[in-house]
Amino acid sequence: MTLEELRDQIDALDRQLVELLSERARAAQKIGHLKVATNLPVYEPAREKVIYANVRAANKGPLPDIELTHIYERIIEPCSGTSWHRRGTPWRKRRAMARSQRRPRQGRSNDCSDAREGNRRAD
Repeated sequence: MTLEELRDQIDALDRQLVELLSERARAAQKIGHLKVATNLPVYEPAREKVIYANVRAANKGPLPDIELTHIYERIIEPCSGTSWHRRGTPWRKRRAMARSQRRPRQGRSNDCSDAREGNRRAD
């Protein structure tokens, strides 16, 4: 494949990811409304652990498990916010409070160190 074809493929995949992320956010929003309506706890750290375990189990590479987990942390964060906004405390504050009670996150792998140092293209 040519560079242009590969970039077109990435663009198409990005559009699919946006659609799936929006669908996931809508489902999380519905869950949040249901939890509020039934007086269930909105934030459940145990559920988050299950999600990360599922992601690691489904991972076939090339991203290392830890990097994929970090990506999912970022995906879950705003989705959790859609259900937390009705509880009074801003979701970022609740998230920070919940994280302060967890073990510190392990260091990132070095597999993507070039990308963090700006030596890698965006696509």
